Amino acid sequence: MVVPEAFFGHPRIQEIQERCFGTTVRSRALTGEIQDVRHLLKKALYDFTDIFKIDLLIIENAVTIPMNIPLGLAITELIAETGIPTIAHHHDFAWERQRFTVNAVEDYLAMAFPPRLHTINHVVINSEARKQLSYRCGLSSIIIPNVFDFSKEPPQLDEYAKHFRADVGIAPEDTLLLQPTRIIARKGIEHSIELAYRLRDHNAKLLISHQERDEGSLYYNRTMEYAQLLGVEVIVRPDIIGPERGITSEGKKRYSLWDCYLNADFITYPSLYEGFGNAFLEAIWFRKPILVNRYSIFEQDIEPVDFDVITMDSYITDDTVAAVQVLLDTPEAVQLMAMKNFELGKRFFSFSLLEQRIKQVLMNFGQV
Repeated sequence: MVVPEAFFGHPRIQEIQERCFGTTVRSRALTGEIQDVRHLLKKALYDFTDIFKIDLLIIENAVTIPMNIPLGLAITELIAETGIPTIAHHHDFAWERQRFTVNAVEDYLAMAFPPRLHTINHVVINSEARKQLSYRCGLSSIIIPNVFDFSKEPPQLDEYAKHFRADVGIAPEDTLLLQPTRIIARKGIEHSIELAYRLRDHNAKLLISHQERDEGSLYYNRTMEYAQLLGVEVIVRPDIIGPERGITSEGKKRYSLWDCYLNADFITYPSLYEGFGNAFLEAIWFRKPILVNRYSIFEQDIEPVDFDVITMDSYITDDTVAAVQVLLDTPEAVQLMAMKNFELGKRFFSFSLLEQRIKQVLMNFGQV
């Protein structure tokens, strides 16, 4: 069942968002617009739950980060009016993003982001989020970290993927650094560019897998200018890299994120902040060496597991570069590191852990 206004990228929703943030007073007309869309979405939600006889709602971030305020309000009212059992899965809270600090919708944020209703079980992805949810909202929650299916082996470099490096302009003797993220400021991409510059003896080039700039183009422009200053080749190819393999309109091969990992020599992950770290788990699954900035959630929830990775504290040092060079020059060390990390991933961040935690949540509803 598709309802266009439920998408945060819908033009009507984007217009509402622009008028809600960056100011502290909203107009009567804006309130009316929000309520109109809320009514539309609530009716659609009632239709959905009735038609499909829904027994349990699982809300992915829609009552967490205020990207679609009318949708959050509609979901909250549906739960309040029906008492339907609900799991609210929280990834990014409003207080974790500076762009939501100044706003004209404090009443709506307090009501629905997140809601305080007794039929909702709250699930967060890290320990800091659990602390803040309790402190700010008085709500208890359970931690279910991001997980990956470590019961499966990663794909191998097949004939399709073998053409990837040539198609993106990587020579056989080049070292391919992969930044498997979007181009936004908190990803710390300038550190990856510096690392590539300091690995110029290895002909290092940086590939950024995702072209999305959902926080504007200023950081993207700054990143490209910085790379140009250092003489680092940064590759961003949305024309041939997408969610899945396929053929472009020009008849060229289209590659997936998995093809990027398969061809990478080293993964860079110098984020300043992450809710958890999906790309970290992906790199571990693909058995790739990785550089990680010790962002707060990594320190609290991932580092204690004792993964064998190269870490940095806010900036690249000579020791950081030397450690990366050793790995690039010693395939045997990479293999040992990768084996250890894969086994730790299987033990602490696998689907079996997810199954256990979901059962724990469902027990609260008497539905196991």
